[in-house]
Amino acid sequence: MESYPSIFNDVIGPVMRGPSSSHCAASLRIGRLCRDLMDGDIKEVRIEFDPNGSLATTHKGQGSDMGLFGGFLGWEAYDERLPNYLQAVDAAGIKITIDIHPIGATHPNTYKITLRNNSETRTLTALSTGGGMIQVIEIDGASVFMAGDFFETLIYVNSPEAVVDFLKEAVTYDEINVHHGDLIYIEVKSNQHLSSGIIEELMNLDDVLCIKKLSPVLPVLSRKNLAVPFITCDEMLTYNEGKNLSLWELAIHYESARGNISHEEVFEKMRTIVHIMQNAIQIGLKGTTYADRILGPQSVNFHQQMKNKTLVEGDVLNHIIMYTSAMMEVKSSMGVIVAAPTAGSCGALPGAVMGTANTLKLSEDEVVKAMLAAGMIGVFIAAHATFAAEVGGCMAECGSGSGMAAAGIVVLKNGTLEQSLAAASMTLQASLGMICDMIADRVEAPCLNRNVMAASTALSCANMALADYNQVIPLDEVIETMKKVGDAIPNTLRCTGLGGLAITKTAKKIEAMLAGNEEVQNKTFFKVC
Repeated sequence: MESYPSIFNDVIGPVMRGPSSSHCAASLRIGRLCRDLMDGDIKEVRIEFDPNGSLATTHKGQGSDMGLFGGFLGWEAYDERLPNYLQAVDAAGIKITIDIHPIGATHPNTYKITLRNNSETRTLTALSTGGGMIQVIEIDGASVFMAGDFFETLIYVNSPEAVVDFLKEAVTYDEINVHHGDLIYIEVKSNQHLSSGIIEELMNLDDVLCIKKLSPVLPVLSRKNLAVPFITCDEMLTYNEGKNLSLWELAIHYESARGNISHEEVFEKMRTIVHIMQNAIQIGLKGTTYADRILGPQSVNFHQQMKNKTLVEGDVLNHIIMYTSAMMEVKSSMGVIVAAPTAGSCGALPGAVMGTANTLKLSEDEVVKAMLAAGMIGVFIAAHATFAAEVGGCMAECGSGSGMAAAGIVVLKNGTLEQSLAAASMTLQASLGMICDMIADRVEAPCLNRNVMAASTALSCANMALADYNQVIPLDEVIETMKKVGDAIPNTLRCTGLGGLAITKTAKKIEAMLAGNEEVQNKTFFKVC
């Protein structure tokens, strides 16, 4: 079944707490599916990470444990209880073991999970693919493909033929698949759960053993025969012939077709996202506190120095720096933010767009339009490259956010479609090869610096595009190059903590200082081998 990125699934979202969307939000979504697979009754969990992947070294510091355990408990990615996940898992009586050993994983963010309760054992293997997106690739020994964008019903059977015949006659479905693994089960993808009456009829069939209902974890669902009007810049420009739509309007056309929702609903969904971003920035500017972090509230002092006029003048740029910093600090203090396109790069896009808009006293509607335009650039990146630093380095995160922001700023200044695309192209060209080497697995340093750099570059390239600088390389080709460059970046420089600034003498001192409390917590609440 064909699938395409959604602005609200893959690009601007999820709404979440925690340092990393590919670790916190994605793992929570995986945990939610695990909980459904066990009908909400989990007594024991074994989690296996491959030593060659990112999770072996980062699962604690970047919040994979927090998200996954929160998912086991049925929480949302923005739940205020997430910082206290260890105590909550302990209180729920769930015994958790984390084993780090070769599992043959080919993706750096692979979760192999065994779940038990008093009556059954289930297995699930899933990937975090970047920006909070996931793929479940195996359940109970059988290969599957689940992204969390359907209502999934798994019907375990002795023999599938008669049950499949019944389903095809009795239910409305998007897809029916039969999986042969450790057990045989039928997977039904649909846009709503099967009715209680159908479930009862199924349970009365001789071949049916049990039924599992897995709820979607993404805000925008997929469907059978899903189609979008374009999926590359070239296709978009062809679609726009004779229409003369701006980039934000084209984003609405795309997302309306992708999500099967009206143009007005797309616009208002983005307005809701803008409100969350604005609130986070205002919270950040008041100052944030959190024990397990490297940096204090830098943006508060920056704001004071702006008032004191001790900084180099430049109101738009200085507001961008301040807003970007404030958003990153809220993220680092476990506040609610929007991954845009990831939590690690959540400051650059809103910081650049809102810093520009607020300084120029533009309306909220103009900000919404800019964010929609940015989302469209993100769709092209999601479709043809990646947002995962574990796959493409920081180029995939801050680089992507920077390119998205540049297009948004052009829209704020009523630039043309061609100028928006040129701004994104030039910004991404400037971001090629950025590594991910965060210190002590906290998504703070050098992440804050790189978010500010990404937002600043977005402003520069937006102005270059508005002045009709020649982009030279079209955006589609730059995104294709991003993928190739990401593949060439060494594993040690892709969010593993094994290279770059992460292994400097000072970084190791900081890591040792922060690790003391972690070791106590790990020994108290779960076993790590």
